[in-house]
Amino acid sequence: MHTIEPYWNWRNLYMSEEDERSPFYGREYSEMYYTDAIYDHYIHPQWDNIGSQTLFIKILYVEYDDQFAIIELIGEWNDTLYNDVMTLKREIIDTMIQEGITKFVLLGDSILNFHSSDDSYYEEWFEDIEDGWIAMINGRDHVLQDFSAIGIDNYFIFGGPLNDMDWATFRPLQLFQKVEQMVEKRFDPNFMLEE
Repeated sequence: MHTIEPYWNWRNLYMSEEDERSPFYGREYSEMYYTDAIYDHYIHPQWDNIGSQTLFIKILYVEYDDQFAIIELIGEWNDTLYNDVMTLKREIIDTMIQEGITKFVLLGDSILNFHSSDDSYYEEWFEDIEDGWIAMINGRDHVLQDFSAIGIDNYFIFGGPLNDMDWATFRPLQLFQKVEQMVEKRFDPNFMLEE
């Protein structure tokens, strides 16, 4: 796992450590010292620690005018033992919502497992963004099945074409627009997203 880096190809467009409105503003990163681990596996030092033992993130891009953020995740999303959604919501998402972000694109390629608890923080997140949305791209099938089993699909949009997207071929705004089109179709009562 230590060789899996957060996506770096947009760093010329956005760096959370240089964004005064980011929860990671001012953070300094090491290329040499690996300090964080998921269980007994060290992870690359470019990942951001949110206070969870098993879930780490990287805010890849934020556009305040269009009110969206693209966030890459790695690890095990474990609500059972660590209430990771509460940690993510309180430490990162609440700050971003206060800054006007209402649309979240979550990149789930590196989420290895999900362990559920209740859905109260997912519901809170969804309610806090009013006309916004939360979309998961490329979640692993077993993770998405576990999300659906406890009703997270009431709050997150995932599956269908969102689950087979080569997102790294897009620029951030292009990716957001593509996801937004899919979300709008999902909310259209005359359209059914293919599974």
